[in-house]
Amino acid sequence: QVQLVESGGGLVQPGGSLRLSCAASGSSFSINAMIWYRQAPGKQRELVAGMTRGGRTRYADSVKGRFSISRDNDKNTMYLQMNSLRPEDTAVYYCNVDSRPVLGDPSQYDNWGQGTQVTVSS
Repeated sequence: QVQLVESGGGLVQPGGSLRLSCAASGSSFSINAMIWYRQAPGKQRELVAGMTRGGRTRYADSVKGRFSISRDNDKNTMYLQMNSLRPEDTAVYYCNVDSRPVLGDPSQYDNWGQGTQVTVSS
């Protein structure tokens, strides 16, 4: 089973920036999609941004123009650059991976890392 380790979260002021990292390891399957999700207290987990191995991306409408996803396929590592952060971005951010070129619903996964907390507050 793949191991997922998220890092880079923290407390920032509105308008600030953070860069999150996701490292996947411990599995021999070929990773295609890499996806960021987030979950705020009392809310469903939702897709934030994802990228297939072929370079197709998907972003939540609420983060378009502010967040940018990138990945290093040789290292099985993914990044999320978050700029112009807002209080509503406050959540635990999780990553996941898929052997398929799909950027979909988090309910299809049952293996998750611990996530990294992002708090945007003045």
